[in-house]
Amino acid sequence: MSFIGEDFLLFNDPARELYHDVAAGLPIIDYHNHLSPEQISRNQQLPDVTAAWLAGDHYKWRAMRAQGIDEFYITGGAAAFEKFQKWGETVPYTLRNPLYHWTHLELKRYFQIDVLLNAESAAKIYNETTARLQDAA
Repeated sequence: MSFIGEDFLLFNDPARELYHDVAAGLPIIDYHNHLSPEQISRNQQLPDVTAAWLAGDHYKWRAMRAQGIDEFYITGGAAAFEKFQKWGETVPYTLRNPLYHWTHLELKRYFQIDVLLNAESAAKIYNETTARLQDAA
């Protein structure tokens, strides 16, 4: 069974009808995100999911710090994969935090990956997302 299904967070008929019949086809306008406006305006292609997800997201940084992850793997000089691996190790501990849901929603919506991110799945997910970002460039 998929964690993020077609009716994710839609708990009744009016919610499902409103979403599927009205909102689903509308564009998402997100005035609050952690992407660089300069990168967006230049249509900059990002090299990997770490650059998209972790480079400027202080919410993810805070969650990683709360797990005791060394700063080297958060904002320091660790390689992109190493940073993503540490995020993968952190994600299961974000359950009941919107970071957990957003992580899996973005994996499914933008990368068509329907796997829970954790320490064991991080390498495979990193490789799949990186390949898709490079194919899109």
